[in-house]
Amino acid sequence: MLGSQALTFLFTLPIFLVSLTVHEYAHAWTAYRYGDDTAKRMGRLTLNPIAHISLFGTIILPLLVHFGWAKPVPVNFSILSKRQIFLVAAAGPAANILMAFALAIVFHALRLKAIPLLGNFVLLAILFNIMLAVFNLIPVPPLDGSRMVYARLKSPAAINAYRNFARYGMLILIGFLFFGGFQVIVLPVVALFYTLLGLPLPALTIEHSRVDSGGK
Repeated sequence: MLGSQALTFLFTLPIFLVSLTVHEYAHAWTAYRYGDDTAKRMGRLTLNPIAHISLFGTIILPLLVHFGWAKPVPVNFSILSKRQIFLVAAAGPAANILMAFALAIVFHALRLKAIPLLGNFVLLAILFNIMLAVFNLIPVPPLDGSRMVYARLKSPAAINAYRNFARYGMLILIGFLFFGGFQVIVLPVVALFYTLLGLPLPALTIEHSRVDSGGK
């Protein structure tokens, strides 16, 4: 069982790393475009996955619970306008959604459904990108969605309320995950994307991919 889990992890790790890298690079590139070179100075304006890896969040945690994160890209929000803050925050999820759409076109154009192992690999890549985008759009700090909401706030009272709320963001996020928020909110949206893109859901283990390959 543990060997199977490790094998599946190794199969999906490249997908996970690329998806996270695209997400973080989009944040860094958009911030740099608006005059913030913080990420570039710290070596984060790159598509090299090594620069974005968090040992615990990217390697250890996904192996244990199939969930993780990259190191957040450093952004100096104090020099950005509210509109620019919104666009920097939105850039990560938008990049993942665009990548998912591009991979869906490849899946259909090359008829990868007839090549189970390769097709499943592409479907998993689409899945990771959509999940990453949808999850990060949740308006709870430190996720991108919360920064997007903050950028739309105008009154000082609303901004102060947001800052007070942000203090408990990680606790709220942990509660959200612990009480099944991912399954109740994120996964149905992901399934809707798959339906709209006309895609079958991927097999989530190597064994399923092998069975499918042998059965065709």
